[in-house]
Amino acid sequence: MSSVAFETQRAALADVVAIPVTPFAEDGSVARDTHRALLRRLLDGGITTLTPNGNTGEFYALTPEERRLVTELTIDEAGERAVVLAGVGHDVPTAVASARHARELGAQMVMVHQPVHPYVSQAGWVDYHRAIAEAVPELGVVPYIRNPQLAGVRLAELADACPNVIGVKYAVPDASRFAAFARDAGLERFVWVAGLAEPYAPSYFSAGATGFTSGLVNVAPAVSLNMIEALRSGDYPAAMKVWEQIRRFEELRAANGSADNVTVVKEALASLGLCRREVRPPSRALPQSERSEVAAIAAGWSI
Repeated sequence: MSSVAFETQRAALADVVAIPVTPFAEDGSVARDTHRALLRRLLDGGITTLTPNGNTGEFYALTPEERRLVTELTIDEAGERAVVLAGVGHDVPTAVASARHARELGAQMVMVHQPVHPYVSQAGWVDYHRAIAEAVPELGVVPYIRNPQLAGVRLAELADACPNVIGVKYAVPDASRFAAFARDAGLERFVWVAGLAEPYAPSYFSAGATGFTSGLVNVAPAVSLNMIEALRSGDYPAAMKVWEQIRRFEELRAANGSADNVTVVKEALASLGLCRREVRPPSRALPQSERSEVAAIAAGWSI
């Protein structure tokens, strides 16, 4: 498939890429109706790119059946209103099966989670992604890069073999490294998505990113959209005003090695009456003493 055919997918990445939460029912199962309601809230709020089975969706805590369900619910609710970038990962056969399942349902892209393995060679990283990308040549493929060791030339090598590798979710917390990696891989060749969300978006946009992922968007879509509008227009002072607005919320999520990354988002949603606060181990619900601060932040955004 030619790069022209991926124009829609590329445009969808150059945006707020929402990572929806996976709400749970009282019995611990996926709360389907609540999930649909949260997705509709994102769509009604102006979000047009959704990533089911991302880390904010607790990808690694879901069973294979639940991951399929989350993909199905998201694609069904998105309809023609949004482009779906389905998260896939684990071993190669599992990732390929997930990607094909998403393709059959109508997803346009897959995001390949960072390989979870204690021994990742750079050539092996290419092989892993190539096996997945070649299995779904019709889909846009977006590697999720969290490995600071990976060289930009490896991404170029992957895309030489697989032209459907069209974008990158770059989540190494180092703006200088990102700038170098993007230029080594091909700045214009890929759509660069700031994979560490709003806190890193201004610095990563200054280095060449044109989209960013967001978990905060579950709580306040308008806040995320305000930031991307400012960044698109090159108004960094305005973007930093939004940054100041979200700073404390994101600091709470990032504390202790991001221990409460999803927890804080779900707590904010719970404070607004939108879903239950429960997360699955190895995450944990927020202690009672910390809940009021999150609720106050969420209430302030909804004014």
